[in-house]
Amino acid sequence: MSGEGKVVCVTGASGYVASWLVKLLLERGYTVKGTLRNLNDPNQILHLKALNGADERLHLLQADLLEDGSFDSVVDGCEGVFHTASPVLFSTTHPQAELIQPAVQGTLNVLRSCSKVTSVRRVVVTASIASVTFNKKTKGPDVVIDETWFSDPVFCEESQQWYALSKTLAERAAWKFAEENGIDLVVMNPGFMSGPMLQPTLNVTSAIFLDLAKGKEVFPLYHFVDVRDVSYAHIMAFEILRLAADTVLSKDNKCTEDPTHEVSKKKAESLGINFMAMEVSFKDTVESFKEKTFSLYKNQSEWQM
Repeated sequence: MSGEGKVVCVTGASGYVASWLVKLLLERGYTVKGTLRNLNDPNQILHLKALNGADERLHLLQADLLEDGSFDSVVDGCEGVFHTASPVLFSTTHPQAELIQPAVQGTLNVLRSCSKVTSVRRVVVTASIASVTFNKKTKGPDVVIDETWFSDPVFCEESQQWYALSKTLAERAAWKFAEENGIDLVVMNPGFMSGPMLQPTLNVTSAIFLDLAKGKEVFPLYHFVDVRDVSYAHIMAFEILRLAADTVLSKDNKCTEDPTHEVSKKKAESLGINFMAMEVSFKDTVESFKEKTFSLYKNQSEWQM
């Protein structure tokens, strides 16, 4: 196992991506320090403690994104740090307090802690394709978006795309801090994620998928990618230390014959990612809803796929 004897940290360990990341890291033999907001919340810890290898190699620790120094002792002794913790809200009346401040300050707090220790070889930050595509650049079926693109904060603010703004500002702050402090940083920019949930509660992106499966109108969804592919890509981004810069992760465009633009898969393919078929990912997502009794229909016997 490639992770045997190595210690890594996963922030926001109970989240959608992070839970899968913890699972895969444990399966590869890593010892994982997972941070949580509340160690007394069973919805945050029970599914993690049930993972194979958790009894021996998973250590859950409480840490606060907004508390300076909260991650100092957590990252000490870790070779890799996976920063996944960030608020996900697509509607808010308090964007600064609920999205922007936790995303930016939280990212800087984690990186600041990493800069204080000598053990950390690489930091992998979970950003979003939202920090790539929201700008005034001309798009069309022949336009290919890659990791050189950035969302425009002014455009995000003018269009009140607060989540995109929070992810864009956090990513920019991360690159600046990493450059100034000599941190080896990789940023992942996944598209809209589907796939089964490990956590017992419905996360924001899965809730939107659930609405979509119910036939409700939701905002246009582009660039699907399975959460398992995203989690595996994070690990590869740490283990393949020759990799540099950021990586856009997306398997498919919107379910339409008239895509607004394409997304480059070169960096993802360099990680050895063989993207899961969208149909398989969607089916597994719905099966996960069934297992966790998140109903599409009033009568469970009406489930179809």
